Amino acid sequence: MQIRTDLALEAREIAGENTEGIELDRKDYGEVVLSSLLVKNEKGARSIGKDKGSYITAEMKTLTDDFRDTDKRLSIISEVIRGLLPEKGLVLVCGLGNENITPDALGPKAAAGVLATRHIRGELARSTGLDRLRSVAVMRAGVTGQTGIETGELILSVAERIRPAAVIVIDALASRRLERLGCTVQISDTGISPGEGVGNHRAKINRDTVGVPVISIGIPTVVDAFTLAADLLLDSDENSIELIKRSVYPDGRKMVVTPGEVDLLIERGARLVSMAVNLALQPSLTVSDLIALTH
Repeated sequence: MQIRTDLALEAREIAGENTEGIELDRKDYGEVVLSSLLVKNEKGARSIGKDKGSYITAEMKTLTDDFRDTDKRLSIISEVIRGLLPEKGLVLVCGLGNENITPDALGPKAAAGVLATRHIRGELARSTGLDRLRSVAVMRAGVTGQTGIETGELILSVAERIRPAAVIVIDALASRRLERLGCTVQISDTGISPGEGVGNHRAKINRDTVGVPVISIGIPTVVDAFTLAADLLLDSDENSIELIKRSVYPDGRKMVVTPGEVDLLIERGARLVSMAVNLALQPSLTVSDLIALTH
């Protein structure tokens, strides 16, 4: 039975508590619980089906509830992002996904709120008081069905041209459980495989393929329909599982489940991620400064 999830924390739950090569540490900050999962070696990577590296999961109240730009979630997540980035150098931020499909629009909407500064140089930077900003470039890659170009190819081409010190990719994720949709943020230093959680595998975007550290940030917005049904019926036998497949995959078509308030989830999730990225990249600016510069 294939359980699809982009969350390393859930992959460990599926594999079991005694997984070797995995370290897990949890810290409760009240509004946010941070789970830091470290995949130490190849054995740990194979056991949960995730690459070696760090996966930090922030669990919080659903983003469809009230969210304020100054709340504690923002500062905690920005500190996590900053801790994975090199201290200096240009950073390329890329929003992945299809803005025309609401559950997949997190990446492009978040990227739209990230402050691009690479073009602010010299006298312009000095005269506007922005000469201490870190250099940031922002792009929205779209999806292969729109462009005919693999997302990884686009990012690699841009990275080869502008030579960033690191890349941040933002994308919607898939979870195995409905209760994690819109209330979980995963941040990782292992990069990303676009579409992996819903079975639409694309080339990996990571340090090996791009040549610099790749930090991935995502919020789960969908659950694969078969994963949800199978998870609700854990004691089912093989015949029942085949029946579930036929029921939730009519004519072999893959289906996903998403919350009814997904539009609000995407709007607030994109704002949280974009502001957290801005704070991580521009620690000399306040939230109020960033709001003024990006709105």
